[in-house]
Amino acid sequence: MEARKSLGIKAGDTVRVWQKIEEKGKTRLQAFEGLVLACKHGSEAGGTFTVRRVASGVGVEKVFPLYSPMIDRVEIVKRATVRRAKLYYIREKVAREARRLLRRTRMMNTSSNDFLTPEAEAPVEEPQAPHEESPAEPQEPKEVTVAEVEATPEA
Repeated sequence: MEARKSLGIKAGDTVRVWQKIEEKGKTRLQAFEGLVLACKHGSEAGGTFTVRRVASGVGVEKVFPLYSPMIDRVEIVKRATVRRAKLYYIREKVAREARRLLRRTRMMNTSSNDFLTPEAEAPVEEPQAPHEESPAEPQEPKEVTVAEVEATPEA
């Protein structure tokens, strides 16, 4: 208890929270690392802190109780100086940046004719009439029912 009270988690810190997760009767630890957006109710018994991270391109926020028994430990990875007590504006900022990047990639798309190489611009020769030996085209596997299998004579 005293260790978490003296940790001094603040908004702007990057923390790694080790959660205890019970699966099939076993307990394992899972890390959740991200930016602390807010700390509420200080270091009292009901104190919480909100951590945000981007997982697979999706923003995930979790609210952790400071003294939860399901939290094994909290590590402060990085401290940052911020000018706000709550960093909720980060949500919109990240979305804005993502939209800006998408807009930039859309503007950069040009027609495929711009990227033709001299080889690609050369006229393509028409294939000659197929000879008697043409490669066999792969056939799709056909479905066989149980009745057909039983009806076939065994060799």
